[in-house]
Parts: sequence; structure tokens; C-alpha cells
Amino acid sequence: MGGGSSTPPRTPTPPPSPCLRQPWRAIPASSQENLNYIKNFQPRNKEVKHLRILLHGPVGAGKSSFVNSAESALRGRVTNRALTDATSGSSFTLKYKTYKIEKDQQSSYPLVFNDIMGFEKNLDKGVQVEDVRLALEGHVRDGYQFNPDRPLKESDAGYNKSPSLDDKAHALVCVIPAGSVSLLDDNVVQKLRRVRLTASELGIPQMAILTKVDEACPEVRRDINNIHKSKYLKKQVEKFSVLIGIPINCIFLVKNYESEINTDERINGPILTALKQMVTYGEDYLNM
Repeated sequence: MGGGSSTPPRTPTPPPSPCLRQPWRAIPASSQENLNYIKNFQPRNKEVKHLRILLHGPVGAGKSSFVNSAESALRGRVTNRALTDATSGSSFTLKYKTYKIEKDQQSSYPLVFNDIMGFEKNLDKGVQVEDVRLALEGHVRDGYQFNPDRPLKESDAGYNKSPSLDDKAHALVCVIPAGSVSLLDDNVVQKLRRVRLTASELGIPQMAILTKVDEACPEVRRDINNIHKSKYLKKQVEKFSVLIGIPINCIFLVKNYESEINTDERINGPILTALKQMVTYGEDYLNM
């Protein structure tokens, strides 16, 4: 009886890694340099007390959470001043609200956020694109309650007839959940594009932040340091760039503070990198 040698079974090829070997964008190992930059920042233009950053985007994107997260990263403790809603399917932010960030007991940072009502897919719900233009131009008074049925009019009490440079927006930031880029409704995409074109006409710099990266990618949920190694998140940045027309180097990935009770350097790093860019773009606009 002749015994033939049997071929050993082939080892199956392992699936490709969901992560790149090296991060596609370098984030400083320490956020201290970016923190110092923002702490020492003062607008060179003396007409302006505060650099104004206008946040916009669809409902539930994490705009208010980003305000809280930026304040947490700057103050070194988790804060929750901008109210957020974890359950509602419609916009929780109804009023035009200005958020200042305290530096110490005597002073605030010379930058403010304006949080605006979210866009909704129904054309008759959410903030009107015309209202965003008016906010960019400084015509919307703090505390104005948005009306989804009609934009702000000159005769309304919430209309600022003669805005100063300080009232105007100096940077526009679109906020989108990273896992929702492919799911954005066409009506919302059209609204985001129209706002981008409006800001371009006004010469206002624009960037975007993709939030909730840990919800969108299991590798980041497991280890936040994978935020710029995740192939999925890199693809979402590229998709969003094509969809809205914002360059890739103006789109930032962040994880907002949500369940955490203490600040974390790994979460602060991407937040402060994005925040420094907002300040830099806004300052460039003010000194054009």
C-alpha cells in the first residue's frame, strides 16, 4: 500500500485591518501647545472683542455637545452649560445663543460660539437657510427664537439693523455625526451647500467637524488613539468633502465629552486641534 502525502490545509488569509498602520493626520502628542495658543490668543483687530464661531448642521449633530466639550478641554473639567437632548428627533436648540467660555473668575476667552437651531429634512422644519445668512452677517440678536415657518424679518425685535464687526460671524463650522455622512437627507445636503455658498460669498472661512467618532467606529470606541488610523473615518471625511465641497484639511474628527466625568488628554487633543484651526481661520478673516 502506497501512502501519498496529504497537502496541509491552507491558512485562510486574515481580513484586512480596519486601521491604517500610521495615522493619516498627525495630532500633537500633547495638547499643551494648542491650549497655550488659545489661552494667549487676542484678536489683533481692535474693533472686535470676541472672535465669533457660528456652528450649524443637521438636528442631533452634536453642536451643543461640541460647545460643552471645547469648554471642558479649555477649563480642564467636564462642563455641561449648553443643554443637549439625547432623545428628541427635532432640534433642541431653538434660540440663537451666544456661549462665552470663562478663563478665570475675572475674565472670559476672547472667542464665543453661537449655536443655531438644526437643519431638518422637512423643508418646513428646522432653521431657515436665510436665518443662517442673517446670523453670519450679525443681524440676529442673542436670544432670538427661530421660527421654522419664516425667516427673521427686519421688523422683528430679534433683528439687529446695524451689526458691528463684533456681531458678525468670523468662522463657520459645520457639525456632522461621523456615522451619518452617508445617511444625510438630500434636502439637508442642499441646505448645507447653500449655507457654504453664502459664507463663501461673504468671505467667511468654513470648516467642519465630524463628531461621535466612537459611535461610528468600533476601533475608536476601543481606543480613541485610533481616531486617525480608522479607514472608515478617513473615508467619511473624504465623502463629506466631496458632498459639501469643504477641503479635507478643513475637516476635523472629534469625540465630544458625553459619558465622561473627567477630562482626558486623548479626547482634548483632537478638540483643541480643531479649535485652534477655527481661531486661526477667524483671525485671518478679521485681518484680511
